[in-house]
Amino acid sequence: MNTQTYADRRKRLLAKMRHGIAVIPTAPERTRNSDSHHSYRHDSHFYYLTGFTEPEAVLVLVAGASPEAGQSILFCRDKDQEREIWDGFRYGPEAARNHFGFDAAFSIKSLDDKLAELFAGQPTVHYSMGHDATWDERIVATLNRVRANVRSGAHAPDSIQDVRVALDEMRLFKDASEITEMRRAADISSGAHRRAMQATAAGKFEYEIEAEILHEFRRHGAQSPAYTSIVAGGANACILHYIENNQELKSGDLLLIDAGCELNSYAADITRTFPVNGKFTAAQRDVYEIVLGAQTAAIAQIKPGSSWNAPHEAALRVLTQGMIDLELITGSVDSAIESGAYRRFYMHRTGHWLGLDVHDAGEYKIDGEWRPLQAGMTLTVEPGLYISAADDIPEALRNIGVRIEDDVLVTATGNDVITTAPKSVSDIEALMSA
Repeated sequence: MNTQTYADRRKRLLAKMRHGIAVIPTAPERTRNSDSHHSYRHDSHFYYLTGFTEPEAVLVLVAGASPEAGQSILFCRDKDQEREIWDGFRYGPEAARNHFGFDAAFSIKSLDDKLAELFAGQPTVHYSMGHDATWDERIVATLNRVRANVRSGAHAPDSIQDVRVALDEMRLFKDASEITEMRRAADISSGAHRRAMQATAAGKFEYEIEAEILHEFRRHGAQSPAYTSIVAGGANACILHYIENNQELKSGDLLLIDAGCELNSYAADITRTFPVNGKFTAAQRDVYEIVLGAQTAAIAQIKPGSSWNAPHEAALRVLTQGMIDLELITGSVDSAIESGAYRRFYMHRTGHWLGLDVHDAGEYKIDGEWRPLQAGMTLTVEPGLYISAADDIPEALRNIGVRIEDDVLVTATGNDVITTAPKSVSDIEALMSA
């Protein structure tokens, strides 16, 4: 993305603010152990507005009479050639201002003094109160510092508004540059799932297949997985957030893989389920086709004007009818949904927003009602059935866990499924036998 994209987003936020000052810090670095840090990942709101990926940085926006009259100010680390020998390149304030198009940039060391100056006379602080306790204390300390000078004529902001309300709504609608990144992430992740299918065989371990996925992510330029990969063979597929990935794969079992890469900060999120030996048993096929039918029904509901909940409702009816057909539950579809009997085998919802975060920013309801879908929104569709072993479960169905997940863009005329890993029984079996 070019710097103008980020500048335009800052202007849009300034227009939503109308008045006051916004403070948006990036994420802190986190120590892993001793003097080793976790791989650094910037805050998504901060990145969305700046494109700046260094730690120890803060964006300050000061509203003016118009968005064009507002100011965008970056605070970042100083240029330091000695630290660059150890830790790598850093822009420094002057280069960051020029490269990223800020109106001004200062050393992060001057933040507290500058922030007190900037707060004075402002009516409102736009900030994510409650998100980070350390930053909450810093904002309160700055307010108190301004209030201490009230006899000198200083006026401190008298209200704090959650800047996430405006930012979440902005991030919900993807622009062309974001869609391009998400398509690339989806393509890389789809290729990783194809590679996993081809690499899977009885006797291998789950972590070996995870390694194939990670290799495919990295060799195509993705910086990391978007989340910890789930590689769950057999009964492990019935554990929704299984991440140990350390068990041996057995012929006759299914393998459920939930994995997606992060490319230039944008996430993909795909789940595929397939037989370890390359051939579905009759029972596995029955369950799989129910889940696939549920996903097809859900995706058909994704279009402008459709309720956010419509895909879930469509998938739920197909899944519940499937449970009845498999004699896992009794009664009618309506009664099973009303009583919640289906929840024993399907205990999660059918999707979530997707973007800079895997579970991306954005409200699901407006004024208590499920919001209508609109072009530019991106979501996942991920129905599943999880049949853990139990005395009342037919033996052929025990420990079958199936989930199928794709990433879907809402378009002006309907939808576009941007993930392409094989998912029909015939396509999966053909790929695995090749």
